[in-house]
Amino acid sequence: MGPMVRSLILKRFRSVPTGRIDFNNPTFLVGRNGSGKSNIADAFAFLAEAMVSPLQEVFDRRGGISSVRNRTSGRSLPPNIGLAVECALDQGLNKLSGLKAARYGFEIKALPEYRFQVLREQCIVTALDGSRQWFDRKRNKVESNVEPLSVLGKREDWLVPDALAIPLLGSISPFVVLLQRLRSMRVYAIEPSRLREMQDPDSGTSLRRDGANAASVLEEIERQSPKDLQRIGEFLSAIVPNTNAVETVQHGKKLALEFTQEWNGSKPLQFEAFNMSDGTLRAFGLLLAVYQRDTPSLIVVEEPEASIHPAAAGAILDLLHHASRQMQVVVSTHNPEILDARWIEDRHLRVVTWQKGATHVSNISEQSKKALQEHLMGAGELLRSEALEPTPLFEDLTANQQSLFEEVG
Repeated sequence: MGPMVRSLILKRFRSVPTGRIDFNNPTFLVGRNGSGKSNIADAFAFLAEAMVSPLQEVFDRRGGISSVRNRTSGRSLPPNIGLAVECALDQGLNKLSGLKAARYGFEIKALPEYRFQVLREQCIVTALDGSRQWFDRKRNKVESNVEPLSVLGKREDWLVPDALAIPLLGSISPFVVLLQRLRSMRVYAIEPSRLREMQDPDSGTSLRRDGANAASVLEEIERQSPKDLQRIGEFLSAIVPNTNAVETVQHGKKLALEFTQEWNGSKPLQFEAFNMSDGTLRAFGLLLAVYQRDTPSLIVVEEPEASIHPAAAGAILDLLHHASRQMQVVVSTHNPEILDARWIEDRHLRVVTWQKGATHVSNISEQSKKALQEHLMGAGELLRSEALEPTPLFEDLTANQQSLFEEVG
């Protein structure tokens, strides 16, 4: 599967003043702690949440618009914040829709007293024959070449200034596929403590970001696809030797996880999640993220190597490689063991650096590319020797000035 999100364009979002990031599948965002990898992950989370929740709520979850704005932009009112994505849609079932690509972006202006308004919002969908259907919103006015939106757009009383239009307009046929894909992006930072807790049951179709509903997700996988449950056990035993099965147990109205371990044919032993290590629970949460029944269009996995023994990194990498055949995978890491697979090429790598108070994301340097292409060193070896270098910053200036919007009409 190729990349669904081909590019992410950011304008004054968190620690990124401006930038364009191109993605492959999978893509590894490699950088030191504090370089801003989590802020790139949050851009995906922000986009996905904004497709289903009011913008005010999305900002409030992050401490308000002043917390999301780029802090290097001055102490006055927050500057305009913008995000845009360029997507490929000509994969799998999307071929039935006759669509090839899509581009969506928005820009938000901060107002006094932590308020804000949408300055501009644009969506362009390109069909396989090259024709384009679009809407272009400027404040409370919408222009479009799609009927009946072109008629509705002439009215100026149906859009709320601080709300995005695409959750409403996405029900119109040209934009449905893109809206569904953006809604189904997921970002994961599994918290072992949440898997140890007794959990309230839910539908189990979609895993929460921290893994807090893992037991329900496991039950849904067992109901819908026993084969996937078996694969989860096989992957888990490769990551955590002697641990080969997980099931749910009920305590009153709550659910808990129970792990089965076996050594050399001895009698299996069961341990509930509060007895399991952080590494085991993080690995299990990642397995659920990959095999959950509502398959994400894209998953971002933050530091999958955390609390995992280096010997298990290969199995984690195999899982991510497997997942990339079903969905787009983005991984943030600073651990060389995660990059040791021979199949990782320069196209899979982006270097995240912190320079002059800002996050920059770059392709790897020509020297690093040469080392990989000529098999002189692998990506993990380059990172261990501190030779996995970014493209010089001045070479990326043109890309960093990429516009959030295109000309339409």
